[in-house]
Amino acid sequence: MNPNDEGERVRYELLGSLRVVRAGGCHTLSARKKEALLAALLIRSGQVLSVDQLVDELWVDNPPCRATAALHVYISQLRNFLGRRGPRNSPIVTRSPGYLLDLGSDELDFHVFQRLFREGRDFVRGQEHAEAVARFEAALAQWRGPALSGVGEGRIVSGFVTWLEELRLECIEMMVASSLALGRDHELIGFLHSLVSEHPLHEPFYEGLMTALHRTGRRADALRIYQRAREELRRDLGLEPCRRLRELHQAILSDDDGLVLAGR
Repeated sequence: MNPNDEGERVRYELLGSLRVVRAGGCHTLSARKKEALLAALLIRSGQVLSVDQLVDELWVDNPPCRATAALHVYISQLRNFLGRRGPRNSPIVTRSPGYLLDLGSDELDFHVFQRLFREGRDFVRGQEHAEAVARFEAALAQWRGPALSGVGEGRIVSGFVTWLEELRLECIEMMVASSLALGRDHELIGFLHSLVSEHPLHEPFYEGLMTALHRTGRRADALRIYQRAREELRRDLGLEPCRRLRELHQAILSDDDGLVLAGR
């Protein structure tokens, strides 16, 4: 049994700076190598990471002569950091050919994010958009900033961060789509303006903003947003807007009633 199953539960937070939260408060690591090591073990929790994988994660193809010895020291220090009643009660387990982190009943914030996101998608499939928006908002509330901000550049961490950011953007897209389905156009406009500024090449955010503006009687502003998207895409990528965005632009030019929610 994982000793973490006895006594206090711990929450590990990766959706922002790396933190370990328990009854005594929030705890962080000041040493970058130990941060990167803990992050890799948490990302692959329940899986064995070999010594070679961990050495590569910490030193990215340029390990020092005594990298394996240094890794063992970091593991020992992490066990002391995480152990409730000493290093023997740490969730880090030695398992050939390396180590694994056994979460037990502890909580990982990105697992909570994934669960809420999946629940939101299930509600979307059932056309229950209010419930979907609530789940998406709860999922996004797990984030405190960029995932694993400032933690290493190894393959495990960097690949995870890239994947997770795509998932976050998908969650935002689905939240916007469900909010539009509920007719929450006015309250979305400011939020979508900030999104297109933050992600100037992400076309779905332009699509949401153009739709919300058109529905609230701001047709000219919606058309200007399309021109802004077109300029950004052509300047940075040499591309025209995608088909969906072009079709939306044409529908707004034609003042298509299909863009306006029934009964409004």
